[in-house]
Amino acid sequence: MSVRSAAEENDLPPADLLEGVRVLDLTNVLSGPYATYQMAMLGAEVIKVENPAGGDLARKLGASPALNEALMGTSFLAQNAGKKSVTLDLKTPGGKALFTQLLGTADVIVENFRPRVMERLGFSWDAVQEINPRIVYCAISGFGQNGPLSANPAYDQIVQGYSGVMSITGDAQSAPLRVGYPLCDTLGGMGAAFAIASALFRRERTGKGCYIDLSMLDSTISAMGWAVSNYLIAGVEAKPIGNQNMTAAPSGAFRAADGPLNIAANKQEQFEALCDIIARPDLARDPRFADREARKANREALNALLNEALAARTAQDWETLLNAAGIPAGRILTVPGALAHPQIVARDLVQALPLGQAGLEDVKVVRAGFALGDGRPGARSAPPILGADNEAVFTALGVDTDELAKLRAEGAI
Repeated sequence: MSVRSAAEENDLPPADLLEGVRVLDLTNVLSGPYATYQMAMLGAEVIKVENPAGGDLARKLGASPALNEALMGTSFLAQNAGKKSVTLDLKTPGGKALFTQLLGTADVIVENFRPRVMERLGFSWDAVQEINPRIVYCAISGFGQNGPLSANPAYDQIVQGYSGVMSITGDAQSAPLRVGYPLCDTLGGMGAAFAIASALFRRERTGKGCYIDLSMLDSTISAMGWAVSNYLIAGVEAKPIGNQNMTAAPSGAFRAADGPLNIAANKQEQFEALCDIIARPDLARDPRFADREARKANREALNALLNEALAARTAQDWETLLNAAGIPAGRILTVPGALAHPQIVARDLVQALPLGQAGLEDVKVVRAGFALGDGRPGARSAPPILGADNEAVFTALGVDTDELAKLRAEGAI
């Protein structure tokens, strides 16, 4: 299989794996919007169904007060490109009736309310399935639809604490420590997108709809891998060890002349090559560092000696030398540094879209984390203004101008 060049990849047409799939997105803030954003980048028609009184809370969240005031906060812009927006108050008779019509046209519904909120609104799984038996219904929540915590409110940090993530983040002095971005929301959203795509695949073969109960806590623990399996299988509890890798040494963060550097010399041959490159071949013969287990037991002494040698060159110098020798190494970058790196530029990961409002000519968003041989996941349009697609979506259902005016007057849209 040939590998496309960066130029060829940038010229790929939009990915269309989910073209023809209509998604009703009733979600707020991050976990749900992230899930449906992944689908929008693959060609699904995602219709955000938002409350007329302000819409998605993320519209008011972000680093720009002006954008927050315009209901286009950066938190919203990050996860909602390529979607449409309609406003519906599901507590009103008119809003319920219009949403029921929408459900009849949809392939997927995604919500991230607390358990049983949709049931109280009259749109439980059973009720929705009666309207549309083929629909895929994904309910995202902090703890799942059952269990002693199911009714609790949940934000990302609460789930980080419950999952054990915070207990193993940082070092002995700083743990428990929150991961520096909404990890659990993101894992929940990614898990939801995968589950929905899987359910759609089965539906193509069987015609059956599906109910998905997505727990952010479950998704996070599922993704913790070795930290969980070491305890479940070997009875060894994970401990916070900062920037070091518990499975090998030297493997972690080190100090070069001008800044930090990650090095992962996990294999014996990589360690020996590292010793040669830093002009300390004697370390490979030192009994304290002779094999993996010895190096782990003497990690602090080894790290001190490596940092002393690494102080002779810059992090960029060591990155170049070590990678050339087959030793994984890389500078520790800031977010701006990562986004400006030639690797990210070559991958065309950041996409600019014309916004045309709120004082911005365009908005920059991040694409999906993969490319296809015949298409490039990405948004087809900028994040929508609240209610921007009311007329187009609702008139397509057969609602005329007079009825729309009536619904607007009663606060249903």
